[in-house]
Amino acid sequence: MTRLFFSPAALALAALLLAGCATPSADAPARTPTVADPWWTGFGSTELPAFVAAVDAGNPDGDAAEARLRQAEAQERIAGASAWPALSATADVQRQGRLGGDANVSGNRRALGLDARYEVDLWGRLRAQRDSAGASRRASAFDRDAVRLALRAGAGAAWLEALGLRERTAIARRSLDDAERLLQLVEARARAGAASPLELAQQRGIVASQRRTAATLHQQSRAADIRMARWLGQAGSEVPIAIASLQQLALPSVEAGLPADLLARRPDIARAEAALAAADADVAAARAAMFPTLTLSAGLAAAGPRFGTLFDHPVYSLAAALAAPIFDGGRRAAVRDLSAARREELLANYRAATVAAFTDALTALEAVAALDTQRVAQDEELAQAERARTLAESRYRAGAETLLTLLDAQRTLFAAQDARAQLLQARLQAGVALYHALGGGWSAEAAASTRLSRTAR
Repeated sequence: MTRLFFSPAALALAALLLAGCATPSADAPARTPTVADPWWTGFGSTELPAFVAAVDAGNPDGDAAEARLRQAEAQERIAGASAWPALSATADVQRQGRLGGDANVSGNRRALGLDARYEVDLWGRLRAQRDSAGASRRASAFDRDAVRLALRAGAGAAWLEALGLRERTAIARRSLDDAERLLQLVEARARAGAASPLELAQQRGIVASQRRTAATLHQQSRAADIRMARWLGQAGSEVPIAIASLQQLALPSVEAGLPADLLARRPDIARAEAALAAADADVAAARAAMFPTLTLSAGLAAAGPRFGTLFDHPVYSLAAALAAPIFDGGRRAAVRDLSAARREELLANYRAATVAAFTDALTALEAVAALDTQRVAQDEELAQAERARTLAESRYRAGAETLLTLLDAQRTLFAAQDARAQLLQARLQAGVALYHALGGGWSAEAAASTRLSRTAR
């Protein structure tokens, strides 16, 4: 069984995260979380990685997350435009005259103008707005990565569920075939007077029960297939699975001493950090908005009756304007308080995200370890059920055992076979859950890279 533990240094890091001691700032370098697609090849199947890649490329939720990122990028460009002067040009053509009067007072007037306007960022308000937009853009990027990670994990779990239900359906059908074969045996014994009508009715009941179970599992399998198509953004299409059994898959290895600092790669934590950095910048911008603003402007204008004389005597203007807020009904103060309260909310969200990440990882690790233990015991249970079933049929044929014992052995064997398929499916899905909890695939190289990146920060 794989040994799973967190190193003391990693646990210390997790404690700091849980305590919320390391509050990120707007100046923190952006992280780019990655999801290790090659991790899916650890199942030993080419179909599963292909399905996950198809979901990653075609699911509408991923497209929506990409669109939100483009919106945030546009907002960042809008905020960045404040660092540059605003330049505008004007053109004007007028004709004036007196109705019914002297035509000499009539005339044409043409004018061209060029105006420039620039706000001096005295208190850092514009810079804070740009920082906020940049952090929001990073948050959107991490949100997209979180959506992709959830899609990949969900798609992998759905694929394993569909395969597991197909295998359980096949087990139920084999059990039905076996029950029908034994029914023929009981019928033959009944015709020979060696089996009672009660025994015949009991075996027929077993056949009917197995037929119902097989039909139920088949319906559940079809529903799982339909859900798989939905992951691809399609409706009603068939998703083929050539592999026949969960037993043909491998279990992705979980390295001993898997470091808890891999949790730092989770995009939801990074998104919470970026959102908190944006809130910090919003608070700074709201505070700076309460101070005066300095605006510089320049203009160049020319006018004349004809285009050829427009630039004979151009006029320029230069101005500086200082505007200080005096009374606005408390609007600016309310904006500042709103930004501060929003920051407190996001700080709480950041702490909650770290708690959730650590909880998810521990839960997934516990599930992996517990299911491994259960599978060892279940393998022994299945082996003994198969042996009991063989002995019961042999003794029944020889007349040394009652049908009741054989019926009980049939039920026990089917339950053990079905439990094995369910446990294996749960173990494989627990590996997917651990993949999701740790922010993607892992390896010794990924762990070392994560530790180095955090040390650099």
